Amino acid sequence: MKVLFVGDASNMHNCLAKQLRRMGHEAVVASNGSTWMNTERDINLLRHPGKLGAVRYVYDILKALPQMRGFDIVQLAGPIFLNLKPSKVRWVLDYLKRHNSHVVLSAIGTDRVYYDACHDGHTYRYSDYMLGDKPSPYVLSQEYRAQQQDNWSQDFMKEHSDYVLNAVDGVAACLWEYFVAYEQVGVKKLVHTGLPIDVDSLTLRELDSVPNKVRFFIGIQRDRTALKGTDRMLAALKRVCAARPDECEMVVAESVPYAQYVNMMRSSHVILDQLYSYTPATNALLAMAQGLVAVSGAEPEYYELIGETENQPIVNVNPLIEGDIEAKLNYIIDNKDHMPEWSLKSREFVLKHNSASIVAQRYLDLWNSIINGK
Repeated sequence: MKVLFVGDASNMHNCLAKQLRRMGHEAVVASNGSTWMNTERDINLLRHPGKLGAVRYVYDILKALPQMRGFDIVQLAGPIFLNLKPSKVRWVLDYLKRHNSHVVLSAIGTDRVYYDACHDGHTYRYSDYMLGDKPSPYVLSQEYRAQQQDNWSQDFMKEHSDYVLNAVDGVAACLWEYFVAYEQVGVKKLVHTGLPIDVDSLTLRELDSVPNKVRFFIGIQRDRTALKGTDRMLAALKRVCAARPDECEMVVAESVPYAQYVNMMRSSHVILDQLYSYTPATNALLAMAQGLVAVSGAEPEYYELIGETENQPIVNVNPLIEGDIEAKLNYIIDNKDHMPEWSLKSREFVLKHNSASIVAQRYLDLWNSIINGK
């Protein structure tokens, strides 16, 4: 099969492409390298700042389009899969449809469908945007205004979202949150794929003994701290480490490239990631594959969707409960004698549910069902 990935987020499409090549398929990634993460891609579509950067970006896209023809599947990284206005994105989408067999959407991040689900008052108990019936800290932050998040609620974005959904042949949702959001709007084909993790490249760092000090790791993205709740998680972690300096320490990685980020987390025991998530995302799963314990989202709805009833190793934090983050961190320190066992269970979880080979097969099953009209 010939597959083209247009756009990427947190290395997801690149990871899938690598796995597909191992399985004998042809895969090409055209992306911006997830911006500062600088992940691998075959066609570089990174937009630089300023008017000159915008002109060069359009030139790069036009130059790349002839290389984006003749594929069995084109997999798009969300409805805004290029750093362009919706009208220009639709022009590229129309081109891709004309010159390729099938187009599929990756529900891979915030888009209009997810935005609406966050605000409808019943899909989630909490989200990036709402905590119960109140706006989240993110909505009240400078981040929200700087990122023009209100655009998602505008009519032109609704029009664009509907256009894309009518154009694509199916939707692959990498998280529970995106799956239930798209399930409510009705699409031609919808599957929950999970996030792919290249477990073969991430060896288990086995713990032969209980650590003297628990080392907590947290990654900070400068422009997304309020969105992901890492501001609250970091503040709680600082308080715990200040109160128990002889029992724990922290490692902070701030907006570092992907390869460096993975290496930094490896020396730690616990990762803190995604306060407002129902599910563990890429960072947490990368860490778990190496034997770290993840403090993240892992609500019952997620375990039910993936059918996991026995091994539930993620330490779930509830952003609606005051002091819950600190309570969970203290619990880990107080029970650090279980760390070797937790480490093994974390790795086993990723091997079972998120191994790149397993996730890639879910995509292949979806694509084949579309190609065969089933």
